[in-house]
Amino acid sequence: MDDLDRLLQPLPEKIGGLCRSVVSQLAAMPDLSGTVKFGWRSINFRHARAGLICAVFPHEDRVAIYFEQGRLLEDPEGLLEGDHLKKGRFMRLCPGDAVPEAGLAMLVGEAIALSSGPDLRRSR
Repeated sequence: MDDLDRLLQPLPEKIGGLCRSVVSQLAAMPDLSGTVKFGWRSINFRHARAGLICAVFPHEDRVAIYFEQGRLLEDPEGLLEGDHLKKGRFMRLCPGDAVPEAGLAMLVGEAIALSSGPDLRRSR
């Protein structure tokens, strides 16, 4: 059993399937790699240059994709929630929802560009 299987094992099958779909899409993006973090109960995705981009959090009833710099991301499709958060925002997916592949790819690409920029790196 790999780490993702161990993380998802106690959760409903529909959540596991949805989470695997999101993780698979993110893992296919260039220079993005995911690591299961058992303490956080998440799969964290880092970019080779930009660092932490997002984390996938499987819950009993939903999968949340948290974007570290979410407050700075444009969101023309209205995919992100969490305007009350100081820094990040998240996308909520429930069983039966289609993964918005184009929107997710756009958000990840923008997050990488923002996190790779010289201004943001200096402020860390």
